[in-house]
Amino acid sequence: MMKNDIRDSIAKIVGSFGAKLYDIETVTEFDDTILRVMITKEGGVNLDLCADISRELSLFLDVNPPMEQAYRLEVSSPGIERKLTKPHHFQSSLNEKVKLKIAEEGQIIGMLKSADDNGIVIDVDGVERKINYSQINKARTYFEW
Repeated sequence: MMKNDIRDSIAKIVGSFGAKLYDIETVTEFDDTILRVMITKEGGVNLDLCADISRELSLFLDVNPPMEQAYRLEVSSPGIERKLTKPHHFQSSLNEKVKLKIAEEGQIIGMLKSADDNGIVIDVDGVERKINYSQINKARTYFEW
């Protein structure tokens, strides 16, 4: 688990480039530990922005290691279909299609209409439904290809 002061510093560094910190996750892939910093920016995220932020974060993280073990830093966009795990993720995805897995019901797809600190309202085929975060097992934005 990452300390909040390091998370806050990462958010400030990302913000200094006109972007916003979307999420930070630590994953293991093929015996590599990856610190994944996902960013968003009005108008989109490009490779140059990711490279610039990555260079700046590397300097900071060399002095303030986020974990004991060796890791690889990855800076990227959360993607077109991104995980929604925190209230601010839902709030930044208003009027987008979302796919939810609900405990008792299974999968629901609908348009995200509102989100607050307790839950969301989605429009499923013209019917608005209020769903508390505690009911949601998994959520992500949904793009129909």
